[in-house]
Amino acid sequence: MDLLNTLVDKGLRRELPTREEALAVLATSDDELLDVVAAAGKVRRQWFGRRVKLNYLVNLKSGLCPEDCSYCSQRLGSKAGILKYTWLKPDEASRAAAAGVAGGAKRVCLVASGRGPTDRDVDRVSKTIEAIKEENEGIEVCACLGLLSDGQADRLRSAGADAYNHNLNTSEETYGAITTTHTYADRVETVQQAQAAGLSACSGLIAGMGESDNDLVDVVFALRDLDPDSVPVNFLIPFEGTPLAKEWNLTPQRCLRILAMVRFVCPDVEVRLAGGREVHLRSMQSLALHLVNSIFLGDYLTSEGQAGQTDLDMIADAGFEVEGAGTTTLPRHRADALGGGCGTQDTTAGAGCGSHDDAGAAGCGSHEGGGGCGPCGDHGEQEQQPVGGVAGAGESAPASRTDAAGAARTDLVAVRRRGAGTDLAPNA
Repeated sequence: MDLLNTLVDKGLRRELPTREEALAVLATSDDELLDVVAAAGKVRRQWFGRRVKLNYLVNLKSGLCPEDCSYCSQRLGSKAGILKYTWLKPDEASRAAAAGVAGGAKRVCLVASGRGPTDRDVDRVSKTIEAIKEENEGIEVCACLGLLSDGQADRLRSAGADAYNHNLNTSEETYGAITTTHTYADRVETVQQAQAAGLSACSGLIAGMGESDNDLVDVVFALRDLDPDSVPVNFLIPFEGTPLAKEWNLTPQRCLRILAMVRFVCPDVEVRLAGGREVHLRSMQSLALHLVNSIFLGDYLTSEGQAGQTDLDMIADAGFEVEGAGTTTLPRHRADALGGGCGTQDTTAGAGCGSHDDAGAAGCGSHEGGGGCGPCGDHGEQEQQPVGGVAGAGESAPASRTDAAGAARTDLVAVRRRGAGTDLAPNA
C-alpha cells in the first residue's frame, strides 16, 4: 500500500503524518491489518529494537475520589465493587513496588485517586519515593496524583521522582462529555508543569468510550504537540456501576489499528500498552508488541491483569526481550534532550535506542481501562452519553464486544482483590 510505505518513511524520519493519513490507518480493513502491523512494526524497531519495557502500578489510595470522570471505577458515585482504602504508608507502598521490580519492572508508577494532591500529600508521596529508591537501586519512579498546584512538580522532582503521568484521555472537543469537574486545559497545564520541573512527561488516551475516528486522531495529534516522552494507550474497561458500563465498542482488530496510528504519529516516543489490553486484545496481545515498546506487568489499579509470568512468556514467545535496567528506553536524541533520561545510556544500541519512559505517562500510564491517572470522580446518578455520540458520516462504528446473546462480556472484567491495599500477594 502506498499509504503504509509513506507512513514508514515518515516514521523513520520522525516526520508527522497528515490527519488524512492517520484517519486512513483507522479505516483500513481487517484484510489489511497484518500489513498495517508490519509497517508500524518497522518504525517501532527503528527506534526501540525488540525491547519491551515493563512498568508496575501501585495504587496508593483507591476510590474515594470527588471527580466525575465517567470511565473511572474510583469516581465518587461509582457502584463498582472495587477496593477502597486511604493512603498506603511508605513501607507498604515500597513492599508493593518490590513485587513488580522482582518481576522485571524498570519503572514503578505511584497512583492516587483524587482531583490533585495537597501539599501534605506531596510530602507523603515524597517519602514513599525515597523509600522505594532506597530499596531498589536504579528504579524509575513515576507519580500520578492528578492536577498539580504551583511548585508541587518541583518538590516531587527533588524527592527523586523521574516522571509524572497525566493523561489527556480524549479530544478537547468531546472532553466535557466525560468529565465536568475539571477541564481539558487543566490536564494540559499539569503536563506542562511536570515538563517545566524537569520530570519526564507521560500522557496518553483512552479508546473505546464511543469516540469517533476524528476524536482519536485529535487527541493523538494533541499529544504529539505536547511532546511527552511516553504515551500510554488505555482501552476502556466498562466497569459495571459506572456511566460507561455498556460501552463495549472495541474489537482486537480496532485496538491494533489504534496502536498503529499512535506509533505512526509518535514514532520515537515510548508507546505503552496499558489498561484494558487483556479485555479487548485477548489472544492477539502479542501482535501489539510489534507496535508498542512498553507494557504494564500484572494487575492495574482496580482491575486484574493476566499473571505476570504470562506477560513474560508472551514477550519471549513473540520474539521480544524484556528491557534491562542498564538500557535507556528512549532514543538517544530524546534521552539527551531530557538530560540523560532515567537510566543509563546504552551505547551498543544500533537503532538509536535511548532510555526511560505517565499516564502516561512518563510514569504511570494506565489504569483501568479507563484511564490514566488523575482526577476520577463521579456523576452520581446522572446518565452519561458515550463520547462523541454516534460515529459521523464516513466513519465506521466498531462492533460491540458482546456474546452471542447480545449481553456485555462482564466476565472479562475482574476487580482487583490482591496486592496493594490487601493482605494477599500481588500478581506480578
